[in-house]
Amino acid sequence: MSLESDLATLRAGMLQKMPAETREKISSANAKFQASYDPKAAIQVGDILPAFRLQDALGKEVTRDELLARETLLITFYRGGWCPYCNLALRSLHLNTDKFKAKGVTLVAISPELPDASLSTAEKHDLHFTVLSDVGNKLANELGILFTQDDSLRPIYQSFGFDLKKHNGDDSFAVPVPATLLVDQKGVVKNTFIETDYTKRLEPTTALKWIDELKKQDRV
Repeated sequence: MSLESDLATLRAGMLQKMPAETREKISSANAKFQASYDPKAAIQVGDILPAFRLQDALGKEVTRDELLARETLLITFYRGGWCPYCNLALRSLHLNTDKFKAKGVTLVAISPELPDASLSTAEKHDLHFTVLSDVGNKLANELGILFTQDDSLRPIYQSFGFDLKKHNGDDSFAVPVPATLLVDQKGVVKNTFIETDYTKRLEPTTALKWIDELKKQDRV
């Protein structure tokens, strides 16, 4: 099954379980954000990935330059380990880890969660790639992919047991727009997937095609 099939099944199941009032509030808040979001303000193909210094799940600092010194990067931003759509996307990447490695690509997943929460996510899904903490969403904001969620969603999140303040270490209620970037070893962004509908994610097969195209260009 494809990631989209899994996401569609999850969407249908969650919508069916939600009270109508909850569905309407979530839909309204997301539509409001989608209408206000300017994709031109986000990082674009051809841009240089900004320098960063983030902690991994064990609290070790990892920099952009250290990662670029290894291989081409596939960086995915996710909202947090509490998000079921994110977990499906991370699992899908995990299942394709060997394919990415075989093509000389380093996978990196970034969320605003504190390292302890990132470690829980990495261990829960047995992830074999780097998971970094963008605490305060500083990098997401710099990349133009920040989603400051509507306060009307706070009680809904609480009812779901999603404690973002505990996971992120702040009360900003902000998360990154789900995004995936392919970055070459010079730091140039070669492909982007930036989706304001958080229930949709990039198919790993599409990312693998991106990489094949990049390799072809490098051989020309």
